[in-house]
Amino acid sequence: MTQQVRGVVAPGKGEPVRIETIVIPDPGPGEAVVKIQACGVCHTDLHYREGGINDEFPFLLGHEAAGIVESVGDGVTEVAPGDFVILNWRAVCGQCRACRRGRPWYCFATHNATQPMTLTDGTPLSPALGIGAFAEKTLVAAGQCTKVDPAASPAAAGLLGCGVMAGIGAAINTGNVGRGDSVAVIGCGGVGSAAIAGSRLAGAAKIIAVDLDERKLEWARKLGATHTVNGKDTDVVAAIQELTGGHGADVVIEAVGRPETYRQAFYARDLAGTVVLVGVPTPEMKLELPLLDVFGRGGALKSSWYGDCLPSRDFPLLIDLYQQGRLDLDAFVSETIELDGVEAAFDRMQRGEVLRSVVTLD
Repeated sequence: MTQQVRGVVAPGKGEPVRIETIVIPDPGPGEAVVKIQACGVCHTDLHYREGGINDEFPFLLGHEAAGIVESVGDGVTEVAPGDFVILNWRAVCGQCRACRRGRPWYCFATHNATQPMTLTDGTPLSPALGIGAFAEKTLVAAGQCTKVDPAASPAAAGLLGCGVMAGIGAAINTGNVGRGDSVAVIGCGGVGSAAIAGSRLAGAAKIIAVDLDERKLEWARKLGATHTVNGKDTDVVAAIQELTGGHGADVVIEAVGRPETYRQAFYARDLAGTVVLVGVPTPEMKLELPLLDVFGRGGALKSSWYGDCLPSRDFPLLIDLYQQGRLDLDAFVSETIELDGVEAAFDRMQRGEVLRSVVTLD
């Protein structure tokens, strides 16, 4: 039997979002219906609204979410009704060449629910990242649900579903930050600040935060940055080199996704150091580097997609660290809002006033 719930829909390119009635089908084989408790407002949702992902409007927005499994379809064994879960947008298949080689975090055949959610007139909705969690309930593939400690705050836990996991994973999984390393993070929004927190967890000795906004640099300090650089009036590469004995950082994490900041990251790393790109570029951007410099400096140039995470492995671990007081997920929650506050939250996000606004639902 279908259900009708409220959800936030982007009706067309650049149009303000609005609250609509969403029709949720019963879960089919391999699917689950989840009652959403909290969902973060991420830049990716704004990219959907602006048509920056694709043009498959209307979109049901929201994806950084936590909630309670309400019902499951046939064949679902990994979660059950009543479980507290974090939603992820990469349910691994277990069968592709990456999964068979023991590298499921690179799964090449991730999947979502097969049934559509719709408007009341039958118009199918495109759920953001296969989730669509700015809604009272949503339908997902059961593999998109990761069971974690129900004592965790939903507003904090849900952020692991995208941006915070991307940043922490960029440092720990992709960058392999280790004890005593020097790390520079360029761009200190939600993802960059999470990379700083991840570097601190990994035991980095020096963590250099780089941004143009003093508010973001202050957030970075609270999350573990040992030094800050305001790139508005400072040569970023020279400043990072000066703070690392003239050598450059062992790992530089670029969390902006622009050619000019990537060049800064490339030249701000030590010889044989690592650059990690976790900022998301737009399709028209091009990068030009002297090939001799790429060869001569050695090291590794990596891209980090979703922090190279494996939700079943990483989400419970990070929630445990949160519960132990070793990872301050609450620090990422700048404000809590209701469903009808998403459009205004986009504005505050664009002005750099928040790390994360989080929609909370009863």
